[in-house]
Formats: sequence, C-alpha cells, structure tokens
Amino acid sequence: MERSENGTMVPVGAGVVTALVGYTSAFAVVLAGLRAMGATPGQAASGLLAVTVTMGAASALLSWRFRMPIISAWSTPGAALLATTGAVAGGWPAAVGAFVVCGVLFVLTGLWPALARWVQRIPTPIAQAMLAGVLLPLCIAPVTSLAKHPWAVAPVLVVWLVLLKLRPRWAVPLAFVAALAVIAVALVRDDAVPAVAELVPHVEWTTPSITLQALTGVVLPLYIVTMASQNIPGAAVLGSYGYSVPWRPSLAVTGVGSVLGAPFGGHAINLAAISAALAAGPDAGEDRSRRWIAGVSSGAANLVLGVLSTGLTAVVLAAPEGVIQAVAGVALVGAFAAACAGAMADESARVPAALTFIVAASGTTVAGVGSAFWALVVGIVVYVVLGAGRASDA
Repeated sequence: MERSENGTMVPVGAGVVTALVGYTSAFAVVLAGLRAMGATPGQAASGLLAVTVTMGAASALLSWRFRMPIISAWSTPGAALLATTGAVAGGWPAAVGAFVVCGVLFVLTGLWPALARWVQRIPTPIAQAMLAGVLLPLCIAPVTSLAKHPWAVAPVLVVWLVLLKLRPRWAVPLAFVAALAVIAVALVRDDAVPAVAELVPHVEWTTPSITLQALTGVVLPLYIVTMASQNIPGAAVLGSYGYSVPWRPSLAVTGVGSVLGAPFGGHAINLAAISAALAAGPDAGEDRSRRWIAGVSSGAANLVLGVLSTGLTAVVLAAPEGVIQAVAGVALVGAFAAACAGAMADESARVPAALTFIVAASGTTVAGVGSAFWALVVGIVVYVVLGAGRASDA
C-alpha cells in the first residue's frame, strides 16, 4: 500500500492538480482571445475543446514516451495577444489560417534549431516588454469592470485577494469558482440558464484562409510570444528539476497538435512553463523517476476537462458583463508583473523596452497590422540604434 501511495498516487494527484490549476486559471483568457478574433460562441467552444484535448494528448504522449513530466499547455500569453489584437482581414477563417501557420512554425523549429536560436536572439527586454504591453489592457479590465458592475465583480476580486495571501496557487481557480457562483445567481435570476443542447460537447470545422494581415499581425507575434514566454522557459523549468527536455520531439508533437487543433478553433499548444513545476517538482513525489506519471495523469485530466469545456463555455458566455473579464485579468497579473520585471531589469535597455511596451499597449493598428508586431519592430530598431546590448555588456 505504501508503494502504491508514494509511487503512484502522489504523482497522479499532482498531475490532476496541475491540469485543474492550469485550466481554471486561464481558460477565460483563451475564450476572450478566440472571441476577439471573430469566433462565434459555438466556434469559441469548439476551439477551447480542441486546444484542451490536444494539449492533454500531447502531455500524456510525451510524458509516457520519454518517462519525464513533460506538460503541454495552451499558450496563455498567445491568447492574451489575440484578445488585444482583435479581428483581422479575412475574419475568423484568416485567424484559423494563422493558427495553422504558427503550428507549422513550431514543427519547423523542432526540425531546424536555428529558428529557436533566432527567437532567443530577440533581446529579452524587448520580448518581455511586448508581452507586458499586450497583457496590460486585460489586467486593467478588472478595475474598469469593478467600477461598472461592483456587485458582480467584487466577490471575484475579494476571493482572489484573500487566497493570494493564504493559498496563492489556488487564488485564480477559486476566484473562478466565485465567478461561477455569481454567474449561476444571475442566470437563475434572469431565467437565462443555457439549454441542454448548448452543453453537449461539439467541434466546428473552419476552413483556414491566409491573409497578409493575419501572417504579420497574428502569426509572427503569436509564434514569438509562445516561444519566448512558454516553450523556452518551459524547457528551463524542467531543466531546473534535472530533466533534459527532448526539444525536437516536444516541439514536433506540440506543433502537430497545434496544426490539428487549428481548424477546430485551437490557437496553439506548447510546453508549459509555470504549471510544469507542479508536475516536475517535489509535489509529484520524492521519486524523480516516477514523476512522469504526473504528466500522463495531467494529460488524462485535460481530456476530461475538454469534454466539460463546451458546457463551461456556454455558462461563461452567458455571464453578466465584467465577471469573466475580472477572472481573466487577475489570471494574468502574475505574468504581467514578471514581464515588467524582465523588461526593465537591464538599465541600458529600459528606453527601448519602454517604447516597446507603449506601442504594444496602445492597441494601434497600422497598415492593417496590430500593435504587437510594430512594438517588436520599434523596440528592436531602437535597441540596435542605442547599442543597448553592448552598453549592458560594457
């Protein structure tokens, strides 16, 4: 019994917790991103299901094959990017086409490591400043929502703040539970409970199309932000626990998963960064050689969550205004703080980083291309002109 408890049950439990924390902490951000890209409620529900199932399958496959806790996750920063970018020329089919191309780039990165080195050559302050600028509007949303809808939003923020002090890991998931309670009360009060048919899992196929605006305004920023803030740090997190990530197979599997999920609305899957520590660390058991079980159980749990995602989507999309924006906002505060710290850590690069942040946060579209792309262009140009990297080395 002791062998079973310590050898199997602990990593299984850690994997389930990893899936629950990762899902409840960020699925509202994913829905916001897909809806901003032009997805209908049905297409957004399909996308959430697709990305949950593909990341679950990738986690289980990679962990089982390589006997290490390799956790796959959806790209939360990527979803935040989509939420602030908004609809592109060509509408939802063009967005889906961008998701397909991004998945292909992940596969190519695994096959051709020079692409990963190219991403790593983007100055860290610039990449982090772009991410911080993208996240800012979403992090502001809880404040504006509280001012407009205090009785609906306040319970969510109070629960989040209290748990942030007592149990930080569960702050966002339990804030989501509070949001569900607020939504349930509102739906019953307004007699707006979703019909049973809306709760049944389903997928919707969208034939991808390619537009120049989607390639420049979605593909490039989505690829860079996912590589820089998910895949590369994810490998580093596992490395800190003594695991050498099989880079090429991991990117190939997550890239193929992204391509397969894209026509059904999934935006991107990648190596998990923060949540990877839950499955790779001591919480998954003292025996490092058996922590791979946590990766498999996390994948299996995500497959179950994928089946439930359609019903959650229906409930969330029927929520009172401001509630889900509040959940999405608090879910991203930690990522925003980390991005700001990374952007401003190098004193010599603060001016180009600040300009990158300002452009990204502006939400301005130029020539049909979103602000995230222009933020990278401006930041890198100013960084090079000022010789920020050389000044830092000196």
